[in-house]
Amino acid sequence: MTPSAVESPAGLVITGCTVLTHDDQERIGFAEDAAIVVRDGAVEEVTSAQAVAGRAAGEWIDARGQVALPGLINCHTHAPMVALRGLAEDLPTEEWFNGVVWPVESNLTARDVELGARLACAEMIRGGVTCFADHYFAMDVIAAVVAGCGMRALLGEAYFSSQGVAGRERSLEFALRHRGSAGGRITTALAPHAPYTVDDADLAATAGLARTHGLPVHLHAAENRDQTEASLARYGVTPIEVLERTGILDTDVLIAHGTGILDRDLPLLERADGRTAVATAPRGYLKFAWPTTTPVRALRDIGVPVGLATDGAASNNSLDVWESMALTSLIQKSAEGDPRLLTSRQALHHATLQSARAVGLGGSIGSIAPGRRADIVLVDLTGPHTQPVHDLAATLVHSARSADVRTTVVDGRVLMRDRELLTIDVPEVVRELGERLPALVDRSHGRRIQDYDL
Repeated sequence: MTPSAVESPAGLVITGCTVLTHDDQERIGFAEDAAIVVRDGAVEEVTSAQAVAGRAAGEWIDARGQVALPGLINCHTHAPMVALRGLAEDLPTEEWFNGVVWPVESNLTARDVELGARLACAEMIRGGVTCFADHYFAMDVIAAVVAGCGMRALLGEAYFSSQGVAGRERSLEFALRHRGSAGGRITTALAPHAPYTVDDADLAATAGLARTHGLPVHLHAAENRDQTEASLARYGVTPIEVLERTGILDTDVLIAHGTGILDRDLPLLERADGRTAVATAPRGYLKFAWPTTTPVRALRDIGVPVGLATDGAASNNSLDVWESMALTSLIQKSAEGDPRLLTSRQALHHATLQSARAVGLGGSIGSIAPGRRADIVLVDLTGPHTQPVHDLAATLVHSARSADVRTTVVDGRVLMRDRELLTIDVPEVVRELGERLPALVDRSHGRRIQDYDL
């Protein structure tokens, strides 16, 4: 024990757990009967349980029988869309957008967004998600929810070219106003919607603003094969080639979905000047019956991180990144025709370090190691569905569930302990949201916030 440890108690000590670790080659490992010492919101030490016996700390967690993982990261979602969960089912993409989602979103008020964001954050905290990348409207309200509930987030105010210059300016103003807020837990991005709703001039202007202000860009691109084929037919270029010619790939960019990425796009992504990443949300692709999925192996081979995501609950029905991890592994095996891809350890790498890199936080979260922010979840593997444990990585990816998360910690602050949420009053949110739903889901007005027209 160091003198400083005696003089100044740690903020939090988690002891008796098995800790997921990364070695200097980024290989996944596990340290048994371990302890994590947290001070000032960061991991100070990962050591043995015996080494912390008698250590002074503001808070202790006895985590025997549990596994400590870096907090999961939802790399692309639209959190307030939990209010639309189950509203637009069994529809093709165009009808889903034009017939239901975009008419309903024209009704959104700031209070609707706030309540949806609160409910979404509660769901994510309970599922072991400590950080999320959100791309939506009324983002000031979502930032306030993040600040209050204690989560970490990359936030971007979405805009379409149909909104004129004002939409792009609002996206920039939000990003500059909230960058580094909530004690550094909020980072921001510019958030054009997609190449099919944002024209080349706006994309080029966005790229220029991103470079000038040191901001990343978060957008949808090559979401599915139909979008890519429509872009080729109309403009002679793929959506990824649009990003290249407008300068978006010269910025740090997070691309949502990318199931329509073609082989011809890979060299552009590989030599992009900015930090390029892709977020995959496989459950929605299955629901929409898209014929392809995110090419995880091809992207990994060219050094592009692929983070795990859920998209919004209107398409995915949940914000369960645990499920996204398992589905990513299974779907890649099927798509590649090889059961050796994606392994459980590779899936855990995508869920941790690769997801952290995707949201631009690869230097501060994504692993449990000294100096990293203390974003930690404790997973209980004592249930019958997770026993016996022959391969811990496989048990975590393919047997464990989000409901097995017992405790969620962000920046050293406990947001859920023993399944009890500590920062959000869910019943009150559900009550008020239920009262507002009739006005929110009304489509009799015939309006849409945008048209899905490729």
